[in-house]
Amino acid sequence: MAEALEGQTKSDDTYSSVLTTAPSPAPLSLKRPTSPTFHEDASSSRKRFKESEGPVDLNKNDSIIESKLADDLAQELECGCCSELLYKPVMVTPCQHFFCGSCCQLWIRNGGTSCPACRSVSTTASPSRPLQLVLDTLLRSAPHKARAIREREQADEIYKSGTTMRFPSPREASPEPLVNISAEYARPCPHCSPNNPYGWICPQPIPDPVVDPDHAWHLDDGIPTGHSQCGNCETFLALNAPTTTKCDFCLVRFCGVEVPTRCSAVPVILQQPHGFSDMGDLVVSTDVYESFGGNAVEVDILLDYLSAQDLSPRHIYRDIVKHIQEQPRQFLPLVESELFDIHTIPNMEHDPSAPHNRICRQCACEIFIWGLKDWWVRERKKGFLEEHVMNRKDCPKGDDCMMQKDLVHAKEFNHIFGEPKGNELAVSSIATTSSSEDATIAAPIAEPTPAAAATATTE
Repeated sequence: MAEALEGQTKSDDTYSSVLTTAPSPAPLSLKRPTSPTFHEDASSSRKRFKESEGPVDLNKNDSIIESKLADDLAQELECGCCSELLYKPVMVTPCQHFFCGSCCQLWIRNGGTSCPACRSVSTTASPSRPLQLVLDTLLRSAPHKARAIREREQADEIYKSGTTMRFPSPREASPEPLVNISAEYARPCPHCSPNNPYGWICPQPIPDPVVDPDHAWHLDDGIPTGHSQCGNCETFLALNAPTTTKCDFCLVRFCGVEVPTRCSAVPVILQQPHGFSDMGDLVVSTDVYESFGGNAVEVDILLDYLSAQDLSPRHIYRDIVKHIQEQPRQFLPLVESELFDIHTIPNMEHDPSAPHNRICRQCACEIFIWGLKDWWVRERKKGFLEEHVMNRKDCPKGDDCMMQKDLVHAKEFNHIFGEPKGNELAVSSIATTSSSEDATIAAPIAEPTPAAAATATTE
């Protein structure tokens, strides 16, 4: 019995030692084990990914960012007229919009009186140095964005770098039209009404077609007696009214009532040439370029000179008038050359040699265009022009040169020289008169031939 108990005790000790030395079972996991192939290929796949990725190129990223920045900046610096990158930019005052200098110059030449972008009232367009510095920086980093060479050459021919341009003032609004005027019958003039505010009553009033249709004057019968039409507003006027004035050059009458500054003929020296209020009108006028034979280079020199000297078209006109009045025959050569479109009134004689004291705006414009180039010839002799302008060689063909429209030829040669035609007209007229008188006095009396003497004796 004792042996049995001792054996049982030994077996229990052996089981206990087995329990203590046996490892504890691992805790159960709910995750699905990975595939054996994954563990085999994981290291090799990561190796292949690193090999295929290669080193990172930081310079390439920088170049992409710079290219995008250059594109965005070039888009912001587009001209509002041509939608291309600015070239010699100018900024409009006061709205601060910017354009190519050549685009703005063409805008003004074509009659623009406001900003091309916002159409607001503008005064000047000046070169913008800050914009030019930004453009230079952009083109250094992106030279391929520069304008084509031919485009830049054409722009340089139109706009001179550093020049400030002036916008012409807006045109004066025309008077409101009279919508109820009859197209068949004449309307009374401002002095036909007995109660008119002008203090003078027309002795031959025109019947009002609304009040007295039976005696209305039909326009098919011509101009009503004692009346004419105003050269500006085209309303009827009384010939003898104190407000009526006549241009001594074209003989057109003006009412002096509707638009007093325009419906009148004033003393010659005081008139304002029609269509030439300021410098901007000279820039856009085709007549100015035609008077210089299409020589755009010389016209640009003239405009730069006028801007530097602050001379207005009215100042030039007065100088031209004073020069003509100093000539022996004054305005008579211009009248004889049919410079003015004369409108005569039936049963009224016209004496071309009569004094020319009053002038209308249109005839003043004719004198201005006629004498502008001669004025420029005289003005150049004062020595105020730059040396590189005055030192140009004279073209052998002078004013008759057919090449002066070519910009290269016009820049190289001078075509403005010689005696002004105002002097030539005066001198030629005097020479013609004196030569005819001298020929009459100095012509010897021809002795009769024997045949003529025999005929005279027979008779």
